[in-house]
Amino acid sequence: MQSRTKRHLTPAALDALLRTSVGIGCRLEHELTDGWFNSAYRVLLDDGRPAVVKLAPPADAPVLRYERGILGTETMVYRRLAALPGGTVPAPELLHAEEEFIVLSLLEGTPWDKAGEQLSADAGALLRRELGAITARLHTLAPADGRFGYPAAESGLSAADWRTAFSAMIEALLDDADRWRSPLAVLPSDIRTLVSEGGYALDEVTEPRLVHFDLWPGNIFIRPGDAGQAGITGLIDHERAFWGDPAAELVSLAFDGGTGPDSDLAAGYTAAGGSLDFGPALRHRVALYQLYLGLLLVVECAPRGYGEDHLAFCRRMLADSIARLRALG
Repeated sequence: MQSRTKRHLTPAALDALLRTSVGIGCRLEHELTDGWFNSAYRVLLDDGRPAVVKLAPPADAPVLRYERGILGTETMVYRRLAALPGGTVPAPELLHAEEEFIVLSLLEGTPWDKAGEQLSADAGALLRRELGAITARLHTLAPADGRFGYPAAESGLSAADWRTAFSAMIEALLDDADRWRSPLAVLPSDIRTLVSEGGYALDEVTEPRLVHFDLWPGNIFIRPGDAGQAGITGLIDHERAFWGDPAAELVSLAFDGGTGPDSDLAAGYTAAGGSLDFGPALRHRVALYQLYLGLLLVVECAPRGYGEDHLAFCRRMLADSIARLRALG
């Protein structure tokens, strides 16, 4: 996906960047073009290891407020995952990290969105259960300072309680929408009212947990095969993670399967020790998180330079999320 936030380097410049910072050069194999924000390159390091180099946007690239410092968030998440018992949450190994780029080990497997047709229904169900279990283990991670919101200090979007943090996250997007004249088709005051009406539900979240918030199939690598062979090999793209309500994870997890109380995902999640109370308050919170995602997707279209077709898709998502919240009211 093309985006104004992507930083492009020639093979020689990429090799020089690694030699100067890491002390080892590389040979560029190809650019990984599926990402929507950062540039990523598959390389072969001079010592023979295959790796992925992920570059932060250029310093003058237009980014949303929540996107400030998010490559540092990804670095933090990989380090926290590496400290868990082996295999708890499969992910690439962080080989090197700088402010402007990270180097990751090459993950075995295939993105789930590209392998779905190779899976039987039984294999897909088992993978959803495994994904639920991995997500529950991801949600055991908590911030050292006990605060909610985005980890990067550059965003300034953290607070001592979830309602305050989430409201600030919404306000930041509304400010960005005003800056970029985003076609929301809804008044900011209406969005604020919807968030305020869900405050009782947000107040039920009292312990911040790590939320990936981008667990759509393209960020989940799997080993395709029959029900006894298929498995998840790793999760990628943790940059949009925040400390918050584990139920927010259900928004992106719903893109390729059910997430309700009788779903395979919920069964795997609870079997691994996770807890999801599918009552009215949780449903209200999930609707708020769908609103947040819809708002985010519309607002990011302008600074990234996305086309009208994608903007129309994002606006439909936002409109649907608003309709769901109004129906709850």
